[in-house]
Amino acid sequence: MQKFIGTGVALVTPFKEDLSIDFDALVKLVNFNIANGTNYLVINGTTAESATISKEERQQIIDTIVETNKKRLPLVLGIGGNNTLEVVKDIKTTDLSKIDGILSVAPYYSKPTQEGFYQHFKAIAAATEKPIILYNVPGRTAKNMDAVTTIRLANDFTNIVGVKEAGNNMQQYLELIKNKPTDFLVISGDDDLALGITLAGGAGVISVIGQAYPKEFSTMIHCGLEGKNKDGYAIHFKMMEIVDAIFEENNPAGIKTVLQELAICKNNVRLPLVKASEELTAKIADFVATF
Repeated sequence: MQKFIGTGVALVTPFKEDLSIDFDALVKLVNFNIANGTNYLVINGTTAESATISKEERQQIIDTIVETNKKRLPLVLGIGGNNTLEVVKDIKTTDLSKIDGILSVAPYYSKPTQEGFYQHFKAIAAATEKPIILYNVPGRTAKNMDAVTTIRLANDFTNIVGVKEAGNNMQQYLELIKNKPTDFLVISGDDDLALGITLAGGAGVISVIGQAYPKEFSTMIHCGLEGKNKDGYAIHFKMMEIVDAIFEENNPAGIKTVLQELAICKNNVRLPLVKASEELTAKIADFVATF
């Protein structure tokens, strides 16, 4: 699973002022990342505002990214939810022929037991031969998937190849790295911890800020993979302020504000999200101008 090592980016969905999808901006974003060192692209993750994207729009987004990418980078598609049967149906009815892997979020709101998590992902693993990256993000789902459950899934299903861990819990990261099967990928879903996790034996990151600063962030992660901690932390310290800022109010309003300052896309988001406040926008603009 070398294709999922390094820096993946959770792409935003750019919107025009009328909140229709800005496909020209999406093409620009994809090409910008390919040209600047990103290792793989994640489509339709939570950063893409997938909760407010229709199935028709999702397919248009996939088609646009596939056509723009032209097989240059591996593609990971987000397919998840808290209705296991619907997730399985979605996987079976989606054309995955040009997709390299699936990122599937832990069931949200339902707050299943650890056995519930296991059975959910067991059903998903049986639905496809594609590589699956689990996504544990308890801050959004309201329930943590324990490391022991993730390791159990990793041992039991050959196509469950990694986990995007986003609990901002260093102890859980280290438990995963310590106990994982040899080839299983522990991928940071926390931009602020990504370098430390990679240095500890993680496989890199699926990043939000990385799509705005792909050259810098991917260089930092490769420093982590190569054990160059001083070089890596020099970049980490330079980016600490903006990483904190983009998550200050909501995601992806923060990262879209950065991308607007970089003239890649507008900062429009769909309700119930709202644009970054004037105060946060000014803070981000100052950072971008002086970076």
